[in-house]
Amino acid sequence: MKVIRVHQTGGPEVLRLDEVEVPSPKAGEVLVRVEAAGVNFIDVYFRTGLYPSRELPFPLGQEAAGVVEALGPGVTGLQVGARVAYTGVRGAYAERAVVPAAQLVPVPEDLPSPEAAAAMLQGMTAHYLATTTFPLRPGHTCLVHAAAGGVGGLLCQIAKLRGARVIGTVSTEEKAALARESGADEIIFYTRQDFVAEAKRLTGGEGVDVIYDSVGKTTFLPGLDALKLRGTMVTFGQSSGPVGAVEPALLNQKGSLFLTRPSLHHHIHLPEELRQRSGEVLGWIAAGKLKLRIHRRFPLAEAAEAHRALEGRGTSGKLVLLP
Repeated sequence: MKVIRVHQTGGPEVLRLDEVEVPSPKAGEVLVRVEAAGVNFIDVYFRTGLYPSRELPFPLGQEAAGVVEALGPGVTGLQVGARVAYTGVRGAYAERAVVPAAQLVPVPEDLPSPEAAAAMLQGMTAHYLATTTFPLRPGHTCLVHAAAGGVGGLLCQIAKLRGARVIGTVSTEEKAALARESGADEIIFYTRQDFVAEAKRLTGGEGVDVIYDSVGKTTFLPGLDALKLRGTMVTFGQSSGPVGAVEPALLNQKGSLFLTRPSLHHHIHLPEELRQRSGEVLGWIAAGKLKLRIHRRFPLAEAAEAHRALEGRGTSGKLVLLP
C-alpha cells in the first residue's frame, strides 16, 4: 500500500510517497481503508520537527474517514464494511491505516467521506472551544481570529448556534465574505485595522468576553487588551509562531483575566465524550446546520503541495487528501 512518510524533518519536500506492506490489526484494532484524510497544521508541526517524533521515518496525518476492512481480535460493535472516521491516530496519509477501535466513530449514511474526514479535528475543536472551554451563550461576545479558516469558520457557526455575538478577524475582503457567511456579525481587517481598538469600539469600550486565538505569537499579547474584565483568552494554535512565556501577574494587571491553552485530545479522552462530540458535529453537518468548506482536494501523492498551500495561508477552508 502507499503511505506518505517523513524520513527527515524539514519543508514540504521531505514528504515521501512510500510503498509498504498492508498492516494487520492487533487486539482491539481495526484496519480502515482510507477514503479521505484531512490536512492540518499539526501535521506541519510534526513534519518540521516542532513537535518531535520518536522515530524516523514516521507516517503523517491524524484524521481520516473510510471503510472498515478487517477487525482485530476482541473487537466488537463494528462490522467489515462500516463507514467510520477518526482523529488523533498518526498515519492517516495512507491507503490503509490501523486504528484503535475505541477511536472510531460512525459516519452518517448521507455524509461523504471527504466531509467526514474534514470535520473530525477542526469540527470537534470548534465544538469543545464553544461548548466546554468557554461555553458561549446569548449575551456573550467572542472574537475569533482567522474567522475564514477551517476552525474559525466552524467556530463562528457554532457560536451563532449558541446565541453569541461574533467578531471575526480576517485579512481580505474575500475572507470577510466567507466569515460573514459563517455568521460573523462584525469583521475586523487585522492587516489594516488595530484589532484591539476595533474590538473595544465594537463593545462600547468594554472588551469581549472571550478570544479564540489560533494565530499565536503575533496576536496573543495584544489580545489581552481586547478582553473585558475577567475575560478569557483561549490560545489553541500558533500559525504565526508559538506564544512566549507569560508572567501570571500580567493577567492580574490586564483585568483578572483567565488564560487557557486547551487541546482536542483532552476533550475526547473518554469514549463517551468522543461519541457525543463527533455525533453532534457530524450530525449537524449531515443535517445542514453546520456548513463545511473544503477548499481543495489533493491526490495522496501531492501531499507536499497540500502542505505548501496550507502554510501559504491562502486557503479558506479544509484541505483533504484522496488516496
